[in-house]
Amino acid sequence: MSAVPSRLSIRSLWPSCLVLALACSLLLALTGAAPRAHAAEGIELYTPYTELSAPPGESISYSIEVINDSSATQQVAVGLTTEAADWQYELTAGGRAIRTLAVKSGESQTLTLQLEVPLQVEKGAYTFRVTGGAAALPLTVNVSEAGTFSSELTSDQANLEGYADTTFSFTASLRNRTGEAQTYALSADSPAGWDVRFKSGSDTITSIAVEPNASQTITVEAVPPQSVAAGTYPIPIRAANNATSAETSLEAVVTGNYGLALSTSNDLLSTDVTAGGERRLDVVVTNTGTAELQDVSLTSQAPVGWEVTFEPATITSVAPGETANAQVRIKSSGEALAGDYAVSLAASSAQKADDLTLRVAVKASVLWGWIGVLIVVAVAAGIYYLFRKYGRR
Repeated sequence: MSAVPSRLSIRSLWPSCLVLALACSLLLALTGAAPRAHAAEGIELYTPYTELSAPPGESISYSIEVINDSSATQQVAVGLTTEAADWQYELTAGGRAIRTLAVKSGESQTLTLQLEVPLQVEKGAYTFRVTGGAAALPLTVNVSEAGTFSSELTSDQANLEGYADTTFSFTASLRNRTGEAQTYALSADSPAGWDVRFKSGSDTITSIAVEPNASQTITVEAVPPQSVAAGTYPIPIRAANNATSAETSLEAVVTGNYGLALSTSNDLLSTDVTAGGERRLDVVVTNTGTAELQDVSLTSQAPVGWEVTFEPATITSVAPGETANAQVRIKSSGEALAGDYAVSLAASSAQKADDLTLRVAVKASVLWGWIGVLIVVAVAAGIYYLFRKYGRR
């Protein structure tokens, strides 16, 4: 009789078991819906460089992966938050600015963060927070030095050496380290007699515009005066406006002034010669510069059939302010007719040259004059003889 109550107890528990089974089924159903609720939290942002150092005015570029670990495609709103003032940024993907990025399940997309360090900024660490949906990526930029509102004028080659007739050409770089576009007036405190000009490309300029945190290349040409002495000449240059200015000093080293003049000993440029005869003249080579002339060659150009020679043909050296003499021998052609002829003489060194032109008058030979006289006398004598012999008849 005692077993009956036991069977009755099991039957009485059956409704409770049924309720428990239904509850478990409902719990499983709810658990199966949980991944969809988690999808909004399945986004991860990644970049390998989360802390960088940069100077004022620098541009920093981050490549950030947006990873979707959920089971569904996500529309991810992206942005950047910071408490740092005056920093400029741009979020791009595919070369365009974006605010929302679609990422398929199990895949990733890459976006680029371009961050501009202000020119006027204090030294220190600055934090930024890139957001992608509910995900966040902290970044830190360590500014290595305090920024300034200034301009810079520099030259990689500020010292040039050349001869007195050289055009000294310098290349300078003007950098605008301010937060605004600047137009600079250009000026030079050049030595007396020097001609200093500024050029951009092939154009001569007196001012130049430079964008913020950008630079422009300027060519500075300095031409010394003709009579400049050997020495070192500083050339200060300046770029300025009402807000900012910059300056630097260039230096031109003049090694010497080369000058050469060719003349005759009596400064006359004319002479005469008989046909087939010769004439000797003294010529003078003068060093009119401040540097020594070496290996001065003497050459000529003369009519066909004429001969022109020098003794010596080459002058080894001529010191500054000194002279050297040579003799030129001019022999005319035996077939030259009476008249004026031009003979060019030249003196040249590796650095300088000069020339002159002689007017040479060719005169008929005296021998032909005497022959003419003899012919006249002979004709007269013949006539006189004929007259005496046949005149009486």
